Amino acid sequence: MMPLVSGLCAIIPGGISVEDYAIATSTDHVSAKSMLLDLVENQIGVQEKQSFEFNDGDRLRAAILCLQRGAAVDDVASNLNWKDFEGLTSEILDEAGFATIRNFIMKNPRREIDVIGIKMGVAMLIDCKHWKRTPVSALTDAAFKQKERTKQYVACTSGAVASPVIVTLHDDSIMFCDKVPIVPIHKFASFVEEFYGNLEKMDIIEKSS
Repeated sequence: MMPLVSGLCAIIPGGISVEDYAIATSTDHVSAKSMLLDLVENQIGVQEKQSFEFNDGDRLRAAILCLQRGAAVDDVASNLNWKDFEGLTSEILDEAGFATIRNFIMKNPRREIDVIGIKMGVAMLIDCKHWKRTPVSALTDAAFKQKERTKQYVACTSGAVASPVIVTLHDDSIMFCDKVPIVPIHKFASFVEEFYGNLEKMDIIEKSS
């Protein structure tokens, strides 16, 4: 496992010293500082006087960098959690001007929507899928379940118009399962930018009159 992967667990909101990062990555001081500066050069974290500061979403950005450099998906996944994934998804929506809600709970039946982004009267309802490669059959099932969550959200939310979306860690390209987009996280920002121009390709759900 490459040192940068083992150091993912140390990339948390707040500051970390070079010494602590060296311990987390089982490397020396010089190597640890070099890795931290490498992260900063890739717009992951910022260098302060005595430490390196990270925020919500930086761990997943570092994970994507590891994958781009050839790290094994399973190794990367073992150093991440669901909060990392949802955090970056929410941050991308925030930066694009969406109002965001995380972990939205519905009742009767009880269902949870990981992330909701709302802009220009349309809600994007996102299911953040976890790390290992997912067979098409599982994605098809996930798309169906996200549609059901979206229908329930629309039914219980006055005036809601919503589109189900699934975001994944590592798939190479955007695909659609029954008009539900399956979006790799590294392409999510561009997907959000083009969202309103591509609504005709997606399943848009609204309350029947």
